[in-house]
Amino acid sequence: MAGEHEAYGMQQALIELHERHRGNLDGALADYIPQLAMVEPDQFGVAVATTDGQLFTAGHADRPFTIQSVSKPYAYCIALEMIGRKAILGRVGVEPSGDAFNAIIFDPKTNRAFNPMVNAGAITVAGILYEQVGEGAFPLILDRLSQAAGRPLAINEAVYRSEVETGHRNRAIGHLLRNCGAIDGPVDAILDTYFRQCSIEVTATDLAHMGATLAHIGENPSTRRQVFELNAVRDTLAVMFTCGMYDYSGGWAFNVGIPAKSGVGGGIVGVVNRQLGIGTFSPRLDAQGNSVRGLAAFADLSSDFGLHAFECTNAGSLFVTTMMR
Repeated sequence: MAGEHEAYGMQQALIELHERHRGNLDGALADYIPQLAMVEPDQFGVAVATTDGQLFTAGHADRPFTIQSVSKPYAYCIALEMIGRKAILGRVGVEPSGDAFNAIIFDPKTNRAFNPMVNAGAITVAGILYEQVGEGAFPLILDRLSQAAGRPLAINEAVYRSEVETGHRNRAIGHLLRNCGAIDGPVDAILDTYFRQCSIEVTATDLAHMGATLAHIGENPSTRRQVFELNAVRDTLAVMFTCGMYDYSGGWAFNVGIPAKSGVGGGIVGVVNRQLGIGTFSPRLDAQGNSVRGLAAFADLSSDFGLHAFECTNAGSLFVTTMMR
């Protein structure tokens, strides 16, 4: 049957992709958070979850690691739902910064963070959530990410403690945000929400399910539970596409063409609208903080399966065709 043949093709493609790139030892572990410098560097897993509920994996797809910045689009999606896009745009922008993810620099035109995918923007988002629900902000984030993954998630306490003990640069960003009025609340409590958010433990399989949830317009394809509101998903995917891969975001959009978000824990989540979610894990990072093997895996999947948003075989929305009949 065609469906069985296609499933076999994806599974075999992941096995071959994993074999092709697992010997790549380029890159280095993140060392500015001591616990991240202690992970086994040669782990490598890849997973694909489709919007009709199928899952394909290869390698260390079920090895746990901390989500780090991959949490940022999901927290942003929650904030969009809670206060709306107009209010969000008054607090954090949507423009690529061109600077490192932890740069202490704001948009000179607005005195706000450039976008929610860099640390300054993500701390602003944590501040917005804290303003709305107080101490319930982190439990809300954890619950929604768990729903997106389709299973209960939890914090890696050792990484969380390491984040708290060494997060001085993020504290500086938080106090600057408070000084310029981008956040309005207790800086330490907002930063604690952010540190906890980044310390949630996931797998590549979880990220594939979380990507598929966004691809399925906010509904988890496996549980059939509506996790995110569809307009918030659209806006989140747009910012992932333009800003999600740190200061490689332009090259990523050009070469890979998939809305995605990376994290210094070694994970990358990708979203192919209405089709599938992709999750990869490999902790060796390049100079921009992106997983070296993860970048290579996504590039191959995009090329081999025509997943680039502007691939000539992608017909795009059926709306115009339908209206012209």
